[in-house]
Amino acid sequence: MKVYSKLFVLILAMTPLRMTIAQDYKADDILGTWMNEDKDAHIEIFKEDGMYFGKIVWLKDPIDEETGKPKVDEENPDEALQDRPIMGLVLLKNFEFEGGDEWEDGSIYDPKNGKTYSCYMELKGMDKLKIRGYVGISLLGRTTYWTRVDE
Repeated sequence: MKVYSKLFVLILAMTPLRMTIAQDYKADDILGTWMNEDKDAHIEIFKEDGMYFGKIVWLKDPIDEETGKPKVDEENPDEALQDRPIMGLVLLKNFEFEGGDEWEDGSIYDPKNGKTYSCYMELKGMDKLKIRGYVGISLLGRTTYWTRVDE
């Protein structure tokens, strides 16, 4: 019985510490430029009308080798959008700061496969961003980590 009491006290004592750490972030701490995990794109996260968005501002290889022209969104299922440039493309849309370290209720578009996923983001320190894209529930998805780019 004493072991359970000590465990409960330990958990209770650690809870405020974790909550304090998570609450240290402000909504705009996510703003700035981030490098994706593949290190082939920089995404600028910006705020508009109280919501957070992200657009591609740099590509490692911005020119299509076959055409010699800027890369376009050729995987998009909407044929009308297949000619739009990848550079400047808004990938992250409609995120809201939920407090703590989370921005939720947004979506992420993957130009490599032309699909859009539900998404949430978590700051893991000021220079690391966890991005979780998923279909339906967050268990059915993929996580990637972005790194802040010094500007």
